[in-house]
Amino acid sequence: MKKLCTCIVPCFNEEEVIPIYYEAMQKIIKEEEDKLSFELLFIDDGSSDRTLDVLKGLSKNDPCVHYISFSRNFGKEAGLYAGLEHAKGDYIVTMDVDLQDPPEMIPEMIRCIEEEGYDSVATRRVTRKGEPIIRSFFARKFYHIINKISDADIVDGARDFRMMKRNMVDAILSMKEYNRFTKGIFGWVGFKTKWLEFENVERAAGETKWSFWKLFRYAMEGIIAFSTVPLTIVSVIGVLVCIAAFLFFIFVLVRAAMFGDPVAGWPSLICVISFLSGMQLLGIGLVGMYLSKTYLETKKRPIYIAKEIHE
Repeated sequence: MKKLCTCIVPCFNEEEVIPIYYEAMQKIIKEEEDKLSFELLFIDDGSSDRTLDVLKGLSKNDPCVHYISFSRNFGKEAGLYAGLEHAKGDYIVTMDVDLQDPPEMIPEMIRCIEEEGYDSVATRRVTRKGEPIIRSFFARKFYHIINKISDADIVDGARDFRMMKRNMVDAILSMKEYNRFTKGIFGWVGFKTKWLEFENVERAAGETKWSFWKLFRYAMEGIIAFSTVPLTIVSVIGVLVCIAAFLFFIFVLVRAAMFGDPVAGWPSLICVISFLSGMQLLGIGLVGMYLSKTYLETKKRPIYIAKEIHE
C-alpha cells in the first residue's frame, strides 16, 4: 500500500493564487503517483474574499482536496496547527499557497526522507531578492539574536516549507501551547533534519499579508516564547543603573561639601530621572509581555475554532 503525503496549505484571502497553486501541485502529484498518494489540506483562515468558495469548488471535483474553514482569522500559526491535527499522511508537508515555496522541491524532499533516513527536510532561502532592504536587514538580525538567546535552532532564512515524518508531527502536536511560534517549535523538538536551499521566489499572484509591523510582532512573540534572556538583561541593567546612581549620589555629596552650589546640578538630575524612568518603563513593559502570554495560556482557550471541515 502506498504511503500518504498530506500537504498543509494555510490561506487568507488567496482566491487569486489557489487555482495556480493547485495546477502546480497536480504536476508533482502525477510525477510521484507511483510512490505516494497525496491529499491537499487547505486551511481557510477566516478569509473575507472568495477563498472558501474556490476551495469548495476544488473539493467537489477532486477527492484529494480537503479544507478547514475557521470562524474568524486566527493567524497562520493556528492554521498550521489545525492542519497538523487533521493531517492523515505518513509524510506531512507545510507550505504557503503563493508558490514562494516551490512545489518542485517536494520530490527531492521525498528522496531525502526515504533514501537518506531523515525525519524532516526543511528549506531556507539563500537570497532575499525582491524584499525591501530594511525588512531583509531586520530579518537577518532576528535570526541572529534568537539563536543567541534561546535553545531553539532556527536557521537564517528558514521557511515553514518542510516535509516531516509522522513521529515528528506527533511531537509537535504534543506541545499544546496557545502562543505558538512554529519555526521555534520545529527546532526545539529536534529530530534529524536536512536543509535544502533555494533562491527567493516572487508571489505567483495577490499581495503578501505580512506587513513590517506584523513581522515585528511575530519576531517578538518568537523571542518571548523561546527565551527569558530579555528579563535577565533588564535585571542586569537595573543593577548597573543602581550602582551608577549610587556613585552619582556620592559625587553630588562630595561636590556639595567642597563647592556648595546645589542648584547647578539640576540639568544632570533631570537627565538621570528621565533615564531611570525610561528603564523602569522598559522593564515593566517586558515583564508585562511575559505576563500577558502566561495569562493567555492559563485561559486554556482553543487555538482555533473551525466553522466548517471537509475531510
